[in-house]
Amino acid sequence: MENIFMKDKGHSSFSWENLGDIKEGRGDLGEEMPVLVYRLMQYTMLDVLTKAFGNEQANDYFRQAGFLAGTEFASHVLDLKVDFDAFVANLHKTLADLKIGILRMEAFDPSNGNIVLTVGQDLDCSGLPVTDETVCNYDEGFIAGILESYTGKKYEVREVDCWANGDRVCRFNGSVVQ
Repeated sequence: MENIFMKDKGHSSFSWENLGDIKEGRGDLGEEMPVLVYRLMQYTMLDVLTKAFGNEQANDYFRQAGFLAGTEFASHVLDLKVDFDAFVANLHKTLADLKIGILRMEAFDPSNGNIVLTVGQDLDCSGLPVTDETVCNYDEGFIAGILESYTGKKYEVREVDCWANGDRVCRFNGSVVQ
């Protein structure tokens, strides 16, 4: 098997257009797929990255991928020109409509940009066995990318509660990077 970590494998940089016309390409099967398939891809990819680079670096790569996805998602799917309350309502509806998870804003401090939110029934971990760890590194990046796209400020987002550590929602703290 070829080393997948070699540079310049002929892959171009990500662009939204490269996602293709899903409706046309999956005419009979449709746009949806089981969460099992998403998690199979996610956790096998994380396993390969962890074995190649170690746990910390693999998690960082997942955050980076999540961040890229969050910025692309925000710029192509969300209305970034509305006020904060409308933005949060739109984000809540969009995440639910796409079956990504149920967003709940717990706190936002407009003076410093700090934010606390939860995502319930999420793609990444809801229903996982309890392993006493947080596992939603991709989501940390995804949320940071969305917040940066909306506010124009760089965010660091970290998961503080997770289904995998015994909670029933994932809770994220976000803070503006100074």
